[in-house]
Amino acid sequence: MTTFFIIANPVAGRGACAKVIPQVQRILDHREAEFQLVRTAEPWHGFELARAAAQEFDVVVALGGDGTANEVINGLISAKMEGLGSAVLGVIGAGRGNDFANTLAIPDDLNSACSLLLQNQARPIDVGRVYGGDVPDGRYFGNCLGVGFDAIATIEASKLPRMGGFFSFLLAILKTIVLYNEAPISTITFNEETVTQPSLMISIMNGKRLGGGFIMAPSAEPDDGLFDLCIAHQVNRLRVLTLLPHFLKGSQASQPEILTGKAASILITTAEGALPAQTDGEIICRNGNHLRIELLPGELDAICGPMETS
Repeated sequence: MTTFFIIANPVAGRGACAKVIPQVQRILDHREAEFQLVRTAEPWHGFELARAAAQEFDVVVALGGDGTANEVINGLISAKMEGLGSAVLGVIGAGRGNDFANTLAIPDDLNSACSLLLQNQARPIDVGRVYGGDVPDGRYFGNCLGVGFDAIATIEASKLPRMGGFFSFLLAILKTIVLYNEAPISTITFNEETVTQPSLMISIMNGKRLGGGFIMAPSAEPDDGLFDLCIAHQVNRLRVLTLLPHFLKGSQASQPEILTGKAASILITTAEGALPAQTDGEIICRNGNHLRIELLPGELDAICGPMETS
């Protein structure tokens, strides 16, 4: 029988996950699953739990938001790299945005998500790794890396009371429009191309979505061996507002201020100014000036739902 180790973050979604944990336990007990559930107690606890669980369990499940999944991803890959053991990644979204769960086509409904989990149909997915800022030795990520505007919006969203992920991120964006409108001149190198400009936002996507509903990379697939890039030139505050509907529909590539592309490695530097950055909703630096990002194709086996192809 497949064994499951569930890493539950009770503070995910500003405490929303704590209410979900008993429901998940009841569903899995009813279906006679062989599982153990442990709650995280502090930041990065999920990493340690996942790293240890990879040595004993078949599937290690992140029950929480994108940050919880990020810790579990890092723990599983750490165990794999050290030869301690390997396990399949499972995800049940119970945070604010659940963008990584969306990337893996995990249903929002708990019963459906648990059913998919118990089927244990895994496939290899790509994983990103970023070096620089507060993580000079590197940090893995599953869904996205954002530099500039969306990193500031992530910080602001974390200050808001509990509400839907999309609405909290939207409110944070409106606040960020006021706070952050002087982008540093950054140099972005990918595919032997160099772009130097004041970049309001640099999004490096393994999945399609961030912020609970903003379609940053409509053609992204988590197993195609490439990141999808979405780079926004500095614009004024009014223009940010008029661009928002395009990001909701995924049509921003049609706008002249937006540069898109695909690449497996990216280097971002700035000579003046800071590069605030987040990965999977977790801030990795506020004042960095050098970030190197690489893709690890098929690095992790994950339980996924049926994915739509672009």
